[in-house]
Amino acid sequence: MAYTEASAEASTAAHRIDGVALASQIKVDLKRRVETLKRRGVIPGLGTLLVGADPGSMKYVAGKHRDSLEVGIASIREELPADASFDDIAAAVRRLNENPVCTGYIVQLPLPKGIDEFAILEMVDPAKDADGLHPYNLGQLVLHAQSAPASPQPCTPRGIIELLSQSGIDLEGKEVCVVGRGITVGRSIGLLLSRKDVNATVTLCHTGTRDVAAHTRAADVVIAATGSAYFLKPEDIKEGAVLVDVGVSRVVDPETGKGRIQGDVDPACYEKASAYTPNPGGVGPMTRAMLLTNVVEIAERENS
Repeated sequence: MAYTEASAEASTAAHRIDGVALASQIKVDLKRRVETLKRRGVIPGLGTLLVGADPGSMKYVAGKHRDSLEVGIASIREELPADASFDDIAAAVRRLNENPVCTGYIVQLPLPKGIDEFAILEMVDPAKDADGLHPYNLGQLVLHAQSAPASPQPCTPRGIIELLSQSGIDLEGKEVCVVGRGITVGRSIGLLLSRKDVNATVTLCHTGTRDVAAHTRAADVVIAATGSAYFLKPEDIKEGAVLVDVGVSRVVDPETGKGRIQGDVDPACYEKASAYTPNPGGVGPMTRAMLLTNVVEIAERENS
């Protein structure tokens, strides 16, 4: 069901934007494209560099490789112990840079304390930057104000825009408020949203913003990426706003002692919104789908 302003006015129920369903459609298309590449003798490969045994990171990396196998992308793993030195990690990055089987790869963050993450990330070959967050590739977004450059794009921002577009939400001329200035979303998504082919007006709020709620209440679209559970409340949005929930918080239920995932958007906001992304099940699956898309596109560009 595509969102339209007319349908929003006709119904009081907000449209739930299903990231799982759209990601599944994208993977079907990627599988077809991978099969085309294979007929030309090209097998795309996704690499991961995992340092240590953080449960969340291990689960995330394992999911990436399951997704890869689902669409026919080869998996390349570099795994190091938590006490790996900077030189050990740098050597693993060089191996992935030089590995012809690896089309694109990610360095799983966080790295162990004491390791300069930015120095490691800058060693990644920009042409193999599957996350789209290398300084060179972010610079390409700055330079290309008209449309997308022929370089990897940040996965989560790209997934958000694709999710809204495929749901029929036109961002042309819309006021978009982004809450959170992290590199994964906040600092990069404005570059994509303000391109001429999207044409939104973007406000970025952060801990230095004096009245965040004043900005979110004025926005047509709110992208919440703070990592603070239920940060956005119904009184913080205007009637009919579109809500994109990016933040992830792990909260322990005091009654059961079990942990659960909560997003940045209080579910009480849904009654006031015209459309929203659930969390989980919204942006997360699209981020993973865009990672695979970057790898396939890199292979296509190299073998066009």
